[in-house]
Amino acid sequence: MQVRIHERSQKISFILNENMKGFLVSVLVAMAAKFLSEHYGAPAMLMALLLGMALNFLCDDPRTYVGIQFTARSVLRFGVALLGVRVSWEILLNLGPMIIIGVIFGVFLTIGFGILIARLMGRDNDLGLLTGGSVAICGASAAMAIAAVLPSRKGGDRDLTLTVLCVTVLSTLTMIIYPVLVKVLGFDADIAGIFLGASIHDVAQVVGAGFSISDETGEIAVLVKLIRVSMLAPVVLLLSLRVRQMFASKEGSRTQILPGFLLGFALLALLNSLGFIPEVLQTFLTEISGWALLVAIAAVGIKTSLRGIISVGGTAIVMLAAETLFLASFILGLVMLLQK
Repeated sequence: MQVRIHERSQKISFILNENMKGFLVSVLVAMAAKFLSEHYGAPAMLMALLLGMALNFLCDDPRTYVGIQFTARSVLRFGVALLGVRVSWEILLNLGPMIIIGVIFGVFLTIGFGILIARLMGRDNDLGLLTGGSVAICGASAAMAIAAVLPSRKGGDRDLTLTVLCVTVLSTLTMIIYPVLVKVLGFDADIAGIFLGASIHDVAQVVGAGFSISDETGEIAVLVKLIRVSMLAPVVLLLSLRVRQMFASKEGSRTQILPGFLLGFALLALLNSLGFIPEVLQTFLTEISGWALLVAIAAVGIKTSLRGIISVGGTAIVMLAAETLFLASFILGLVMLLQK
């Protein structure tokens, strides 16, 4: 027993020593991004990506390479798992079935549109899933969760970086444009909240857009947005089952049916729905999740070369813009039906 404990402690010590330098570099980049975000109003995720890309040369350094790889994958999954504390079934009870069904349908329809447009533009389905999922669910967080279960492939990190970069910029633009649009269209507070929550990509931008109109609009927008966030678990589960099926025919290959981070997400969502997570702990875990995702995206940025981004940039930008317009058009049609 003592021998096993000693072996495990040695293994943990080795993992920590091997990964520490790359992890600390990613943390420093994330802290710098947070500082810029708080003092200059730029999205933290965007700053972390850009600062990370400027340090791409660190991926060629064997002292930091392993830790950067670890952070981009394992810390990312940890952050996604903690997103479960945002989800509660009580949210669904506060909104009517028409809204819930419409929003969920919009999520899957947008992902399907992403795959379709990827094929039309000569790209693989995985890029369509990545971009469509990020637009449909919760922006950068969804992109990172989806990337975590997609099979490893050449250019995967580059596609993730570009998706996060573009979806963050688009989310910021929609935060500015959509409140003006709902005022021009004459939507009341409830309808405006539904539209903003169902169409803007990131949670932070939904909050910004909703509360810029009124407190009532902001509260409804956040509730609707959290329905989309709650779709992260089933979408990622379906993708992991697809990946498992793809590799099932390979001799000796085994893939997890339910990834550990997704299990953690579902467990935290269940505990939160049952009221077992106090508000103080929920706030703390949400903060930890935000930092974990920021550190992970900093590592993803470090792994990505600007040359690789430029080579694929135009296609992904067009795809994300088209998916954003598609989702907005669908939700616009839905809320106009609700107004009648």
